[in-house]
Amino acid sequence: MFKLDCFGLSSRKAIAFGALAIGALALSGTASAAPLPLFPFVMTPPFQSPDPQPQAAPEENTNSAIEMPARLKRQFVSYPTRETPGTVIIDTPNTYLYYVLPGGRAIRYGIGVGRDGFTWSGVQSVTKKAEWPDWTPPPEMIARQPYLPRHMAGGPGNPLGARAMYLGGTVYRIHGTNAPETIGTHVSSGCIRLTNEDVSDLYTRVNIGTKVIVLPMYRHAENPGSKRS
Repeated sequence: MFKLDCFGLSSRKAIAFGALAIGALALSGTASAAPLPLFPFVMTPPFQSPDPQPQAAPEENTNSAIEMPARLKRQFVSYPTRETPGTVIIDTPNTYLYYVLPGGRAIRYGIGVGRDGFTWSGVQSVTKKAEWPDWTPPPEMIARQPYLPRHMAGGPGNPLGARAMYLGGTVYRIHGTNAPETIGTHVSSGCIRLTNEDVSDLYTRVNIGTKVIVLPMYRHAENPGSKRS
């Protein structure tokens, strides 16, 4: 009887001890796989990747990358003349355009003018204005340069640039350019070109009907109107 009792008690103790040991091993295995947080009630925010940074849009106009000589930069100058304020005077030999202001002053712009054999002179008026104008080369230009496109839509790559002011019934214009390095040179087929920044500034000042005086190539004229009687 004692043996049975003694055997039964020892078995129960062994079973209980075994169960405790298995439980301890299970807990230790779980802890080593994924340790429990010390403060489970504190929530950790989920990881978020940073928002992509916005990209700057490409600039439409690249004229500002060219450093113009000081004399060709837009500037206010003394310019005595009897022409009324608002008149535009093209000083062909010196590659300047003057926009006449009151009080013997003017805004002077550097320009590109006609190459040898393509300069002209006379008095015209602005009959049309256009922003980012299309370009349709006249037949005489195509005859000289057959490779030219017959039509080109307006835009940064267009030879007329950002703005154009059409002169009378002629094929000539005052316009911008996508080649600002040509300002100060004799390079065009007779049109007057400015940087896109300068032609945009002039465009805001000039109206339909504005008088435009184009001086001949052989005449040096800082103030042509002052010599008139």
